[in-house]
Amino acid sequence: MSTTPVITAPRPRTPGRHSAAGRAAERAAEAGLALTHGGRRWHRPLLVLGIACGVVALASLAAIPFDDRQILGESVWIKSFKFGFSFFAYCLSLAWLLSHMTKLRRTGWVFGTVFAVVSAAEVGVIVAAAAMGTYSHFNASDDPFNQVVQLAFQFVPVMFLANAAIAVLVLFQRIGDRAVTAVIRWGLALSSLGMFAAFFIVTVGGQGQRTQLDANGDEIPLNAGHGVGDLDGNGMVLTGWSTTGGDMRVAHFIGLHGIQVLIGVGMLLGFLAARRAWLRDDRVRAGIVRSIAVGYLGVFATAGWQAVRGQAFTAPDAASLAAYAASVLLAAAGVAITVARARRAAAVVDPVVR
Repeated sequence: MSTTPVITAPRPRTPGRHSAAGRAAERAAEAGLALTHGGRRWHRPLLVLGIACGVVALASLAAIPFDDRQILGESVWIKSFKFGFSFFAYCLSLAWLLSHMTKLRRTGWVFGTVFAVVSAAEVGVIVAAAAMGTYSHFNASDDPFNQVVQLAFQFVPVMFLANAAIAVLVLFQRIGDRAVTAVIRWGLALSSLGMFAAFFIVTVGGQGQRTQLDANGDEIPLNAGHGVGDLDGNGMVLTGWSTTGGDMRVAHFIGLHGIQVLIGVGMLLGFLAARRAWLRDDRVRAGIVRSIAVGYLGVFATAGWQAVRGQAFTAPDAASLAAYAASVLLAAAGVAITVARARRAAAVVDPVVR
């Protein structure tokens, strides 16, 4: 008796399911640490740049003990470390975000690529200036190398506009559930404000032509600076933020990395939701995210206000302390009210809810 062979269709494969990254993503989702589910290809140019900037940050940090060259009392590699770390964190966040857009994905991809290209140029010239032992920002020298550095900085507004455009695109779509959407919308708003604050570094600090020695002992003409009250102020470890006057870089940093802070909050809430029934409602988690974001916005605004008044971040006066405290209390009150309402609602459904 003849038999007809049974042909079994191959099972569809999930991209990356059996890869190390895929398995890590699955474990994160099971633990509640993944903001979204399903593997999607991240924005490749931003992903590559983010990894490269991470390497720059680590290499710069490793070079500090072995290279004793200094500029204004700081290692020549401090600035490349700071910028490498910042772009590492931000580019990876943006690469993840763009992969989860549900509308105008091609448009978002283009803006993300523009952001990556300009960012690569900025980080590149900063690393090059560090290697040369000279100033990158505020350098008014007519040296051909410096002219290239300053030309790259002229495109920074394009980077800001690309980020702002992505923030606008996100306003008209939902990415993930309500909590994730709140994380992304508020995070991009904070990062855009942080980038915008960078444009005030020179205008608030003021102009001031002077000459300073670089790491090679050469006199370099400088114009303007980041400090308020002390143009070349620095002092804080690693950050280099001024301890002798105001410094708009503080607000710039706080706002720029607001999206990473909120992503961390979202991941923590997802982890807790896997263990607390009343947190499984995405409206509750979104409410908590918004409350924390409003408080964070207050901290950002206070840091900028403190800098404008020529006050070091490490030496806040009573007014600054009150503003910081009000921001924290506002966030705490919002979170407390949201949690209390969620627990009461859950108790009605399940009297033994924790």
